[in-house]
Amino acid sequence: MSRSTSSLLPLSLALFTLYIVWGSTYFVIRLGVESWPPLLLAGLRFLLAGLILFIFLRWRGQPLPTLRATINAGLIGLLLLAVGNGLVTLAEHQQVPSGLAAVMVATVPLFAMCFSRLFGIRTRKIEWLGILVGLAGIILLNSGGHLAGNPQGALLVLTAALSWAFGSVLGSRITLPTGAMAGAIEMLVAGVALLLASVLSGERLTALPDLQGFLSLGYLMLFGSIIAINAYMYLIRNVTPAVATSYAYVNPVVAVLLGTSFGDEMLTPREWLALAIIIFAVVLVTLGKTLFPARSSVTAPRKESD
Repeated sequence: MSRSTSSLLPLSLALFTLYIVWGSTYFVIRLGVESWPPLLLAGLRFLLAGLILFIFLRWRGQPLPTLRATINAGLIGLLLLAVGNGLVTLAEHQQVPSGLAAVMVATVPLFAMCFSRLFGIRTRKIEWLGILVGLAGIILLNSGGHLAGNPQGALLVLTAALSWAFGSVLGSRITLPTGAMAGAIEMLVAGVALLLASVLSGERLTALPDLQGFLSLGYLMLFGSIIAINAYMYLIRNVTPAVATSYAYVNPVVAVLLGTSFGDEMLTPREWLALAIIIFAVVLVTLGKTLFPARSSVTAPRKESD
């Protein structure tokens, strides 16, 4: 196996994981908040996932990171998970449809590209084109039809997208723990922050969640957190932010398809056309890295020394 092929395989698997798994988490979150308070659900998801991953890594002999790397990972955890994911969970609890939430989060690549410019990261023309095409699909998808939400909920998701985009770019430019330890610390910090927010906001678990609630928590914890978040951290270390956040274009497709298949959402011909445009945008952004390489590579992110 050639070096290019061996490096392309993990990148492809990581992107596939984010496209499918994170696309499904919007629908699973909607199921989960039916029996869990939103911040409590998000907090338990990340705290338990972080604990499991941290214990596993220590059992495998991975050393503790430096204080600097730990603090940096905690900051990224707050931006990506506590704010980025916590606000999405809160918005879905406020009756924002799962498909609409995914569509709003699809603004992440645009914001990430803007933040990348602040850090001196070049954006290829093909990435600009892909993002513009994707935004056109998002506008079409959100211009009527059945994916209607409330302004407050939409603002929550938009704020989440901004936080996630900035955290994604920042995470590729600062020193973080090596390997999966970065994800473990990020989830631990985010979990504690979300549980604290749950207590301060007065959330109460009035009844024991049903089987659907516990299955939702388990899926979000294992697939949506331990597996997908580490795949995402791998991507932001090895590809440009535009490629790493291109999952945001596919997630609405997966979320809407799940909503139409297992929920109450129905798609109009206009919405199907919008989804096709979004898929085309993904092709432009993701394949552009291979077909139209930049003249100079992006400065590699710093990693914690062993």
